[in-house]
Amino acid sequence: MATPIKQPTPVPLVFRPPVDGEGKPDRRRSAEGGTTINVFSHGFLVLWGVMILLPLGWIVLGSFKNNSEIGASAWSWPSHWSFDAFSRAWEKGIGEFFVNTVIVLVFSVPLTMLLGAMTAYVLARYEFPGNRAIFYLFVGGAMFPVYLALVPLFFMVSNLGMLNTYQGLILVYVAYSLPFTVFFMHSFFRTLPTAVHEAAMIDGCSHSRAFFQVMLPMAKPGLISVGIFNVLGQWNQYILPMTLMQQQSSSDPDRSMLAQGLVNLAQQQGYSGDYPALFAGMTIAMLPVLVVYLSFQRQVQAGLTAGTLK
Repeated sequence: MATPIKQPTPVPLVFRPPVDGEGKPDRRRSAEGGTTINVFSHGFLVLWGVMILLPLGWIVLGSFKNNSEIGASAWSWPSHWSFDAFSRAWEKGIGEFFVNTVIVLVFSVPLTMLLGAMTAYVLARYEFPGNRAIFYLFVGGAMFPVYLALVPLFFMVSNLGMLNTYQGLILVYVAYSLPFTVFFMHSFFRTLPTAVHEAAMIDGCSHSRAFFQVMLPMAKPGLISVGIFNVLGQWNQYILPMTLMQQQSSSDPDRSMLAQGLVNLAQQQGYSGDYPALFAGMTIAMLPVLVVYLSFQRQVQAGLTAGTLK
């Protein structure tokens, strides 16, 4: 029977400030070094923020312009603020692509979180033969490029009769999201105190009950963090839907995902396309992930730093 792993007692780190020639703390040198690091880090963050915000602003402005205004100037304000482009984008198929993506994520993200958390918990808290081999197998899966598996993956899903089906894409999303989820949650579960788990077992909890009622609620910051990453990764996925969600016949319904649908919409329009509607579709695709991240940014930061604060 597997036995829980006893976590070693953490060794506190002692910060030693720089000293001058007499062995006294050199506060001037510490302040200069800290100022240099702050200026460099803040400057890099400002540059990174500009690189992110400028394309977003350009896309949002373009969704309120007409074709002539988009071709004239990228940063000019629209002459007339109207949501007509959003309604046209929704009618051209963005609404169906949006619904298809939501249906897949409603099942794939919770399933990924459940299986990933259970696997990471067992690998992090119990010692058994092959523990490290299984963990490194998941780590290796996180480093495996998806492009190398597209051809065998296509034939595997085709043999199962799941091409252009929600369940086929859900299973593939779960399989490709599990390695990162297990790797992230494994490190988080190892930071949780062993005494709490031992107290639950002494009180008569089974292993499954201790996991769902004691350890899993304590891992809430980590679950939220990795859950946001999974939502972002699966929402923006393109290569997997492009390979697996192709119509097999004329009667087969179009179940394209949002990123795939945006590309198809751009290709269908060609040179005489409705660019405001395309920009509006891109805005519709961006809004949900922006809302999710901005709503849970504090929880994401707490989950990423929880391992270093415990």
